[in-house]
Amino acid sequence: MRLSFEAQMLESIQFGFIDRMQFRDRTYAPKMLINNAEEKRFVLTDLQEELLKSRAFYFSVAFVTQSGISMIKAQLADLAARGVCGKILISPYLDFNDPLAMYDLLKLPNVETRISHETMQLHSKYYLFEQEHKQVLIAGSSNLTATALKQNYEWNIKLNSTDNGNLLYQTKQEFERIWDLSRPLTTEIIESYKRKRKSMIQVVTLEEEVKVDYQVGAINPNKMQKEALVALQEVRDNGAQKALVISATGTGKTYLSAFDVRQVNPEHVLFIVHREQILSKSLESFQRVLGFSNDEACLYKSGIDFSGKKYIFATIQTLSRDEHLQRFARDFFDYILIDEVHKAGADSYKKVMAYFEPAFLLGMTATPERTDGQNIYELFDYNIAYEIRLQDAMDADLLCPFHYFGVTDIVVDGQPICENIDFSKLISEERVNHILEKINYYGYSGESVHGLIFCSSKKEAVELSILLNQRGLRTQALTGDDSQVVREEAVRKLENGALDYLLTVDIFNEGIDIPSVNQVVMLRNTESSIIFIQQLGRGLRKHPSKDYVTIIDFIGNYRNNYLIPVALFGDQSMNKDNYRREVREANLISGLTTINFEEVARKQIFVSITNTSLSSMKILRDSYVDLQNKLGRQPFLKDFWTYNGIDPLTFFNNNAFKDYADVVTKFGDQVVSFEEFPKNFLSFITFECLSGKRKHELILLQLLIENNGHIAFDTYFERLIQKDLDTSSDVINSVEGVLDLSFLKAQEQKRFGTQPLVVKTNDTYQLNMQVVEELRMNSDYVAFFRDVIETGLLKSKDYPEIFTLGQKYSRREVLKLLNVKHDEPPLNIGGYKIDKETNSCPIFITYHKSEDISDTIKYEDKLLSESTLRWFSKNKRTLESPDVQYIIDSKENGLRLELFIIKDDAEGGDFYYLGPLEYIEASAEEMERAGESVVCMFFTLKEPVKADLFHYLTTQ
Repeated sequence: MRLSFEAQMLESIQFGFIDRMQFRDRTYAPKMLINNAEEKRFVLTDLQEELLKSRAFYFSVAFVTQSGISMIKAQLADLAARGVCGKILISPYLDFNDPLAMYDLLKLPNVETRISHETMQLHSKYYLFEQEHKQVLIAGSSNLTATALKQNYEWNIKLNSTDNGNLLYQTKQEFERIWDLSRPLTTEIIESYKRKRKSMIQVVTLEEEVKVDYQVGAINPNKMQKEALVALQEVRDNGAQKALVISATGTGKTYLSAFDVRQVNPEHVLFIVHREQILSKSLESFQRVLGFSNDEACLYKSGIDFSGKKYIFATIQTLSRDEHLQRFARDFFDYILIDEVHKAGADSYKKVMAYFEPAFLLGMTATPERTDGQNIYELFDYNIAYEIRLQDAMDADLLCPFHYFGVTDIVVDGQPICENIDFSKLISEERVNHILEKINYYGYSGESVHGLIFCSSKKEAVELSILLNQRGLRTQALTGDDSQVVREEAVRKLENGALDYLLTVDIFNEGIDIPSVNQVVMLRNTESSIIFIQQLGRGLRKHPSKDYVTIIDFIGNYRNNYLIPVALFGDQSMNKDNYRREVREANLISGLTTINFEEVARKQIFVSITNTSLSSMKILRDSYVDLQNKLGRQPFLKDFWTYNGIDPLTFFNNNAFKDYADVVTKFGDQVVSFEEFPKNFLSFITFECLSGKRKHELILLQLLIENNGHIAFDTYFERLIQKDLDTSSDVINSVEGVLDLSFLKAQEQKRFGTQPLVVKTNDTYQLNMQVVEELRMNSDYVAFFRDVIETGLLKSKDYPEIFTLGQKYSRREVLKLLNVKHDEPPLNIGGYKIDKETNSCPIFITYHKSEDISDTIKYEDKLLSESTLRWFSKNKRTLESPDVQYIIDSKENGLRLELFIIKDDAEGGDFYYLGPLEYIEASAEEMERAGESVVCMFFTLKEPVKADLFHYLTTQ
């Protein structure tokens, strides 16, 4: 396909430089690279994608930072595993480069680094990649810094070339010329540069903690806190006496509560915490905001005199005892605050909350979801004043950016370690070496490491600490068996640099504040997305000593690996395709945070997603109950979408339920039942319309409900025009065939009935009269029927086109959306069928075939590039076969060729839509397969496959 590549290059150049209207192939066209968070465009994305395809690479940049290098370390690690090496040329220009970043470059085993001479004043920024059959150049304004690759407004151009292209030849020659004039980077050169380097001034402003004096008004609320304060006052203005604030760890909940106390100005304030070591810091934070004297506040202890004290800080353990509780009048406190209120389901909290009668009660937590059956929302009358989760806080720059690396744990007997691994393997010399290699390679921000390592057991923490100390690190294991005094002393040692790491199991999941932590290491299976975020959050507080925190997650062959995208992206949808996409497109998140997976670790996550049932009754029930708890009422399908809960379709995967009335009956507090006929139609629209993949049926049903069951065709037609939807007769006829059930297969008609839901008579649409009657008489039926329509319309936002690139469709949905009149049994062997009536031919490909299928049908269909497909016809075909000839003549006869690919059978029954195909002239060729004749031909995709999806589909 060398000639095909060069032909594509030529047309791409013509598209980019001659006429973008006349020439269509843009696969290798010049591309402008900028950072635009709203459009999810980042220079980093292209840089990483081109790296992964490279056989060698050459970077020439003036400036590098630790964070910029960190953003490509996972890709460099994958290249190193394949034996791919590269060169990086940097400059001493303006003394910008931090010596710490230079030392990080020396840690890259497959990268040779040189530094130019001062007199050259090298200021170039370009990235050259050598790949199979081609070379790629990214050049422009972006240095190898985090801000240049993800945040600043940068302008770069990406150019593709054949190996023999002169421009990239000149670029490589110039790189080699400067490379030969430059010096290899060594520790001696770095130290010399460090001594001569000009002083750099760094200004660090923490929105959360701007000043530390105790003058009233010295600290002002950040953006999140201002919004929350307004919301809290609105709750009180509406007459509520309780409210809940849900705020990610590190976003300043304690300061927020102090600001709210300042705006309320109560007579007596009680602040309740669950750990004694938090008390002093909480009091100090309040004093910074409110400026009160020491005499006005106290840490409550047995026997203390609290008379004259306006601000009292107490632990729940002390306060819940009768001898302490009874010392206060029930209405003594005007304002009570409960920190980490997700623990308030415990009897001690309930006892205290039942005793006091404050004018206002505020609960604060980062994780209100419970696994113990307690409904925290109910305790606060379902008044959620404000909510900011992790990604929102990152977007608002309230937290320290993090670089997450999902790395592969050790391999034992050819497989990554799993839950049942023998303990001896967890503390083996091989694993200790592996841990040291990874934590050293991925590093940390700043001069020295301040790290937390979360282990799977107390025994592992203790044993690994001993082994790491023997290797020269300074570590200490902390478990629940250690006293509070021992814990506090260990934390002080970590903060002041006397220790490098603390190893623990889960005692640091919450209630501990160590802002200087710059590396978090996870050596355990992810059992809970909540715990995952709590542990990750230990490093997210801003601190002058760090620009980012490194998260190193050792991923084995764990059943729960699917929880990693759930936690990292805050995605509770239980939608496997969402999780696969998020792992593929991890670095499309905004801000300076990056998420990277080493290739083997990424595969482990994909395996877990595929093998785990995300529609088990437990998951479905928990999702239903969680949202019911949050809303204080029965949720509807649209609520799950609105509140970012489980994907509504998940309830109906594997026919777990026929409709949402069944869900409510199973999990809710009422039994919902309808007569057989109307229930069948509720099940039908759930099956047919809830996905939202075509808006037309939903809009027609919505109009019929709004107009007592009948509307004129013109009314429907005008609504489609208003929504800018296709109004062709083929589409309208298809919609009518779906809603009168004539499109359905016989088995589906048997399931839902043969009577039409909607009929058209004399240019008027009429809803089935029995459904109309049920809608008139039964308010529950109206609610459930409308809910499906409204939810389908919400979900339709993910499908702006009839076929949306990158989205997934079943074979049945493809036929429907191609306006085929009747659904058919699965396509016969071969994966394509020409429908002359619609002049369409969908091509379905299972990319990685099962090993046990017959060689006669194991077609070697292959994406040769992001825009070229090699494809085989069915068996017993020649160039003269009618279907083959019709495809070859598709340009003349107008045949609509659409490509759908699924990675493998294990992924399920839905295919990724990759777009229209165009036959490449004269590419068809007869050949023999397993003794039978087939035809091989090549197609061009109208739109190149996105690089991340291409890599996912084509990698075994």
